[in-house]
Amino acid sequence: MRFRNLQELMELCESESKTISEIMIQDQSEETGQSAAEIMTVMTEYYQIMKSAVHKGLTEETKSPSGLTGGDAKRVEAYRKREESSAGAIACQAMAYALAVSEVNASMGRIVATPTAGSCGIIPGVFVSAQERFGWDDEHLVRGLFCAGAIGYVIANNSFISGAEGGCQAEVGSAIGMAAGAMVELRGGTPEQAVHAVGLALKNTLGLICDPVGGLVEIPCIVRNGFGAVNALAAADMALAGVRSAIPSDEVIDVMLEVGSAMPSRHRETAQGGLAQTPTGRKIMKELRARKK
Repeated sequence: MRFRNLQELMELCESESKTISEIMIQDQSEETGQSAAEIMTVMTEYYQIMKSAVHKGLTEETKSPSGLTGGDAKRVEAYRKREESSAGAIACQAMAYALAVSEVNASMGRIVATPTAGSCGIIPGVFVSAQERFGWDDEHLVRGLFCAGAIGYVIANNSFISGAEGGCQAEVGSAIGMAAGAMVELRGGTPEQAVHAVGLALKNTLGLICDPVGGLVEIPCIVRNGFGAVNALAAADMALAGVRSAIPSDEVIDVMLEVGSAMPSRHRETAQGGLAQTPTGRKIMKELRARKK
Protein backbone atom coordinates (compact mmCIF):
# COMPACT_ATOMS: atom_id res chain seq x y z
CA MET A 1 0.00 0.00 0.00
CA ARG A 2 1.15 3.54 -0.67
CA PHE A 3 -0.08 4.76 2.71
CA ARG A 4 0.98 3.88 6.23
CA ASN A 5 -1.38 6.10 8.16
CA LEU A 6 -4.61 8.03 7.72
CA GLN A 7 -2.84 11.31 7.01
CA GLU A 8 -0.98 9.77 4.07
CA LEU A 9 -4.21 8.16 2.88
CA MET A 10 -6.02 11.48 3.01
CA GLU A 11 -3.20 13.22 1.14
CA LEU A 12 -3.34 10.57 -1.59
CA CYS A 13 -7.06 11.13 -1.95
CA GLU A 14 -6.57 14.86 -2.25
CA SER A 15 -3.66 14.71 -4.70
CA GLU A 16 -5.40 12.20 -6.98
CA SER A 17 -8.95 13.52 -6.48
CA LYS A 18 -10.14 10.08 -5.40
CA THR A 19 -12.18 8.62 -2.59
CA ILE A 20 -10.64 6.37 0.06
CA SER A 21 -12.29 3.35 -1.54
CA GLU A 22 -10.88 4.21 -4.97
CA ILE A 23 -7.36 4.48 -3.54
CA MET A 24 -7.79 1.16 -1.72
CA ILE A 25 -9.09 -0.66 -4.80
CA GLN A 26 -6.25 0.71 -6.92
CA ASP A 27 -3.54 -0.16 -4.42
CA GLN A 28 -4.94 -3.63 -3.76
CA SER A 29 -5.12 -4.28 -7.49
CA GLU A 30 -1.49 -3.29 -7.92
CA GLU A 31 -0.37 -5.41 -4.97
CA THR A 32 -2.27 -8.56 -5.95
CA GLY A 33 -2.09 -8.31 -9.73
CA GLN A 34 -5.86 -8.72 -9.91
CA SER A 35 -8.07 -6.37 -11.83
CA ALA A 36 -10.35 -3.94 -10.05
CA ALA A 37 -13.31 -5.95 -11.33
CA GLU A 38 -11.93 -9.17 -9.83
CA ILE A 39 -11.35 -7.50 -6.47
CA MET A 40 -14.85 -6.04 -6.51
CA THR A 41 -16.30 -9.47 -7.22
CA VAL A 42 -14.65 -10.98 -4.14
CA MET A 43 -15.79 -8.11 -1.92
CA THR A 44 -19.31 -8.42 -3.33
CA GLU A 45 -19.37 -12.03 -2.16
CA TYR A 46 -18.34 -10.90 1.32
CA TYR A 47 -21.14 -8.35 1.38
CA GLN A 48 -23.68 -10.99 0.41
CA ILE A 49 -22.52 -13.07 3.39
CA MET A 50 -23.04 -10.05 5.64
CA LYS A 51 -26.56 -9.49 4.34
CA SER A 52 -27.39 -13.17 4.70
CA ALA A 53 -26.17 -13.11 8.31
CA VAL A 54 -28.44 -10.16 9.09
CA HIS A 55 -31.41 -11.99 7.60
CA LYS A 56 -30.60 -15.24 9.39
CA GLY A 57 -30.18 -13.52 12.73
CA LEU A 58 -33.60 -11.89 12.42
CA THR A 59 -35.53 -14.87 11.08
CA GLU A 60 -33.89 -18.09 12.29
CA GLU A 61 -32.87 -19.71 15.57
CA THR A 62 -29.60 -18.23 16.86
CA LYS A 63 -29.28 -19.94 20.22
CA SER A 64 -25.59 -20.42 20.90
CA PRO A 65 -24.21 -23.87 21.82
CA SER A 66 -23.57 -22.58 25.33
CA GLY A 67 -27.19 -21.53 25.65
CA LEU A 68 -26.10 -18.13 26.95
CA THR A 69 -27.24 -16.00 24.02
CA GLY A 70 -29.64 -15.85 21.12
CA GLY A 71 -32.83 -14.06 20.17
CA ASP A 72 -31.98 -10.54 21.29
CA ALA A 73 -31.81 -9.24 17.72
CA LYS A 74 -35.38 -10.40 17.17
CA ARG A 75 -36.45 -8.74 20.41
CA VAL A 76 -34.92 -5.40 19.44
CA GLU A 77 -36.33 -5.58 15.92
CA ALA A 78 -39.81 -6.38 17.24
CA TYR A 79 -39.53 -3.50 19.70
CA ARG A 80 -38.47 -1.15 16.90
CA LYS A 81 -41.54 -2.05 14.88
CA ARG A 82 -43.87 -1.92 17.89
CA GLU A 83 -42.73 1.14 19.82
CA GLU A 84 -41.19 4.55 19.28
CA SER A 85 -37.70 3.79 20.49
CA SER A 86 -35.69 6.13 22.69
CA ALA A 87 -32.75 6.18 20.28
CA GLY A 88 -34.94 6.46 17.19
CA ALA A 89 -35.94 3.85 14.64
CA ILE A 90 -32.79 4.28 12.52
CA ALA A 91 -30.37 3.66 15.39
CA CYS A 92 -32.55 0.86 16.70
CA GLN A 93 -32.51 -0.88 13.32
CA ALA A 94 -28.73 -0.69 13.02
CA MET A 95 -28.47 -2.05 16.56
CA ALA A 96 -30.82 -4.97 15.80
CA TYR A 97 -28.93 -5.85 12.62
CA ALA A 98 -25.58 -5.74 14.41
CA LEU A 99 -26.92 -8.00 17.15
CA ALA A 100 -28.27 -10.37 14.51
CA VAL A 101 -24.90 -10.91 12.86
CA SER A 102 -23.10 -11.27 16.18
CA GLU A 103 -25.65 -13.86 17.32
CA VAL A 104 -25.17 -15.78 14.08
CA ASN A 105 -21.46 -15.84 14.88
CA ALA A 106 -22.11 -17.13 18.41
CA SER A 107 -24.39 -19.85 17.03
CA MET A 108 -21.63 -21.07 14.68
CA GLY A 109 -23.12 -19.44 11.58
CA ARG A 110 -21.29 -17.90 8.66
CA ILE A 111 -20.05 -14.33 9.07
CA VAL A 112 -17.28 -12.06 7.81
CA ALA A 113 -14.70 -10.96 10.38
CA THR A 114 -14.77 -7.16 10.25
CA PRO A 115 -12.07 -6.88 11.45
CA THR A 116 -12.60 -9.84 13.83
CA ALA A 117 -15.35 -12.33 14.59
CA GLY A 118 -15.89 -10.62 17.93
CA SER A 119 -16.79 -7.37 16.17
CA CYS A 120 -18.46 -8.91 13.12
CA GLY A 121 -21.85 -7.25 13.61
CA ILE A 122 -20.95 -3.57 13.54
CA ILE A 123 -20.19 -2.97 9.86
CA PRO A 124 -23.09 -5.14 8.60
CA GLY A 125 -25.41 -3.49 11.11
CA VAL A 126 -24.50 -0.04 9.81
CA PHE A 127 -24.24 -0.95 6.13
CA VAL A 128 -27.33 -3.11 5.65
CA SER A 129 -29.62 -0.81 7.62
CA ALA A 130 -28.28 2.21 5.70
CA GLN A 131 -28.77 0.44 2.38
CA GLU A 132 -32.41 -0.21 3.21
CA ARG A 133 -32.88 3.36 4.38
CA PHE A 134 -31.21 5.17 1.48
CA GLY A 135 -31.93 2.68 -1.33
CA TRP A 136 -28.27 2.26 -2.27
CA ASP A 137 -27.30 -0.55 -4.64
CA ASP A 138 -24.91 -3.30 -3.58
CA GLU A 139 -21.99 -1.82 -5.53
CA HIS A 140 -22.14 1.35 -3.48
CA LEU A 141 -21.95 -0.65 -0.24
CA VAL A 142 -19.17 -2.85 -1.60
CA ARG A 143 -17.11 0.26 -2.32
CA GLY A 144 -17.82 1.32 1.23
CA LEU A 145 -16.26 -1.92 2.42
CA PHE A 146 -13.03 -0.96 0.67
CA CYS A 147 -13.09 2.34 2.53
CA ALA A 148 -13.59 0.45 5.79
CA GLY A 149 -10.81 -1.92 4.78
CA ALA A 150 -8.35 0.92 4.22
CA ILE A 151 -9.10 2.27 7.69
CA GLY A 152 -8.75 -1.20 9.21
CA TYR A 153 -5.44 -1.67 7.39
CA VAL A 154 -4.05 1.47 9.02
CA ILE A 155 -5.30 0.53 12.49
CA ALA A 156 -3.99 -3.03 12.24
CA ASN A 157 -0.54 -1.88 11.16
CA ASN A 158 -0.20 0.89 13.73
CA SER A 159 -2.08 -0.51 16.72
CA PHE A 160 -4.27 -3.59 17.36
CA ILE A 161 -7.42 -5.22 16.06
CA SER A 162 -7.22 -8.19 18.44
CA GLY A 163 -8.83 -8.22 21.87
CA ALA A 164 -6.12 -10.57 23.10
CA GLU A 165 -3.54 -7.92 22.25
CA GLY A 166 -5.26 -4.65 23.02
CA GLY A 167 -8.62 -5.25 24.69
CA CYS A 168 -12.07 -4.74 23.22
CA GLN A 169 -11.09 -1.22 22.17
CA ALA A 170 -9.03 -3.01 19.52
CA GLU A 171 -11.92 -5.15 18.22
CA VAL A 172 -15.14 -3.25 18.74
CA GLY A 173 -13.36 0.11 18.69
CA SER A 174 -11.65 -0.61 15.37
CA ALA A 175 -14.90 -1.82 13.82
CA ILE A 176 -16.70 1.33 14.98
CA GLY A 177 -13.98 3.50 13.44
CA MET A 178 -14.07 1.53 10.19
CA ALA A 179 -17.86 1.75 9.98
CA ALA A 180 -17.93 5.44 10.87
CA GLY A 181 -15.35 6.44 8.27
CA ALA A 182 -17.00 4.32 5.60
CA MET A 183 -20.42 5.74 6.41
CA VAL A 184 -19.09 9.24 5.83
CA GLU A 185 -17.87 8.25 2.37
CA LEU A 186 -21.11 6.43 1.60
CA ARG A 187 -23.01 9.62 2.46
CA GLY A 188 -20.84 11.69 0.12
CA GLY A 189 -18.50 13.14 2.72
CA THR A 190 -14.88 14.03 2.00
CA PRO A 191 -11.88 11.83 2.84
CA GLU A 192 -10.94 14.39 5.48
CA GLN A 193 -14.35 14.05 7.12
CA ALA A 194 -14.05 10.27 6.99
CA VAL A 195 -10.69 10.42 8.74
CA HIS A 196 -12.11 12.70 11.44
CA ALA A 197 -14.95 10.21 11.96
CA VAL A 198 -12.38 7.52 12.72
CA GLY A 199 -10.76 9.62 15.42
CA LEU A 200 -14.10 10.63 16.92
CA ALA A 201 -15.18 6.99 17.05
CA LEU A 202 -11.96 5.57 18.48
CA LYS A 203 -11.73 8.18 21.24
CA ASN A 204 -15.08 6.97 22.53
CA THR A 205 -13.81 3.41 23.07
CA LEU A 206 -10.29 3.98 24.41
CA GLY A 207 -9.62 1.69 27.35
CA LEU A 208 -12.47 -0.72 26.64
CA ILE A 209 -11.41 -4.06 28.08
CA CYS A 210 -11.98 -7.52 26.64
CA ASP A 211 -13.65 -9.62 29.34
CA PRO A 212 -15.65 -12.46 27.75
CA VAL A 213 -17.68 -14.39 30.28
CA GLY A 214 -16.69 -18.04 30.18
CA GLY A 215 -14.10 -17.18 27.54
CA LEU A 216 -16.83 -17.17 24.89
CA VAL A 217 -17.46 -14.44 22.33
CA GLU A 218 -20.97 -13.87 23.66
CA ILE A 219 -21.24 -11.87 26.90
CA PRO A 220 -20.68 -8.90 26.69
CA CYS A 221 -19.39 -9.10 23.11
CA ILE A 222 -22.75 -9.34 21.36
CA VAL A 223 -24.36 -6.31 22.99
CA ARG A 224 -21.18 -4.31 22.40
CA ASN A 225 -21.71 -4.93 18.70
CA GLY A 226 -25.19 -3.46 18.96
CA PHE A 227 -24.00 -0.38 20.79
CA GLY A 228 -21.04 -0.14 18.41
CA ALA A 229 -23.27 0.25 15.36
CA VAL A 230 -25.07 3.17 17.01
CA ASN A 231 -21.76 4.77 17.99
CA ALA A 232 -20.53 4.50 14.41
CA LEU A 233 -23.61 6.30 13.12
CA ALA A 234 -23.11 9.04 15.71
CA ALA A 235 -19.44 9.51 14.80
CA ALA A 236 -20.29 9.67 11.09
CA ASP A 237 -22.95 12.30 11.73
CA MET A 238 -20.59 14.38 13.84
CA ALA A 239 -17.96 14.34 11.10
CA LEU A 240 -20.49 15.12 8.36
CA ALA A 241 -21.74 18.03 10.47
CA GLY A 242 -18.20 19.44 10.51
CA VAL A 243 -17.05 18.24 13.92
CA ARG A 244 -13.33 17.53 13.85
CA SER A 245 -11.24 15.23 15.98
CA ALA A 246 -9.11 17.72 17.94
CA ILE A 247 -6.52 14.98 18.39
CA PRO A 248 -5.54 13.76 14.91
CA SER A 249 -6.91 10.32 14.18
CA ASP A 250 -3.46 8.82 13.69
CA GLU A 251 -2.51 10.02 17.16
CA VAL A 252 -5.68 8.46 18.56
CA ILE A 253 -4.63 5.16 16.98
CA ASP A 254 -1.21 5.56 18.64
CA VAL A 255 -2.94 6.08 21.99
CA MET A 256 -4.95 2.90 21.47
CA LEU A 257 -1.63 1.08 21.09
CA GLU A 258 -0.31 2.72 24.26
CA VAL A 259 -3.42 1.93 26.30
CA GLY A 260 -3.69 -1.62 24.99
CA SER A 261 -0.03 -2.33 25.74
CA ALA A 262 -0.49 -1.10 29.31
CA MET A 263 -3.69 -3.07 29.84
CA PRO A 264 -3.33 -5.96 32.33
CA SER A 265 -3.54 -9.42 30.79
CA ARG A 266 -6.66 -10.16 32.84
CA HIS A 267 -8.45 -7.54 30.74
CA ARG A 268 -7.31 -8.88 27.38
CA GLU A 269 -9.56 -11.79 26.43
CA THR A 270 -8.32 -14.12 29.17
CA ALA A 271 -11.63 -14.11 31.10
CA GLN A 272 -9.58 -13.47 34.25
CA GLY A 273 -11.00 -10.03 34.98
CA GLY A 274 -13.81 -7.61 34.32
CA LEU A 275 -17.32 -8.96 33.79
CA ALA A 276 -15.96 -12.50 33.52
CA GLN A 277 -14.93 -12.41 37.17
CA THR A 278 -18.06 -10.93 38.66
CA PRO A 279 -20.02 -13.33 40.94
CA THR A 280 -22.44 -14.03 38.09
CA GLY A 281 -19.62 -14.33 35.57
CA ARG A 282 -17.85 -16.90 37.73
CA LYS A 283 -21.11 -18.77 38.25
CA ILE A 284 -21.69 -18.99 34.51
CA MET A 285 -18.14 -20.18 33.95
CA LYS A 286 -18.54 -22.87 36.64
CA GLU A 287 -21.78 -24.09 35.05
CA LEU A 288 -20.20 -24.23 31.60
CA ARG A 289 -17.26 -26.27 32.91
CA ALA A 290 -19.59 -28.67 34.72
CA ARG A 291 -21.58 -29.17 31.53
CA LYS A 292 -18.43 -30.23 29.66
CA LYS A 293 -17.55 -32.98 32.14
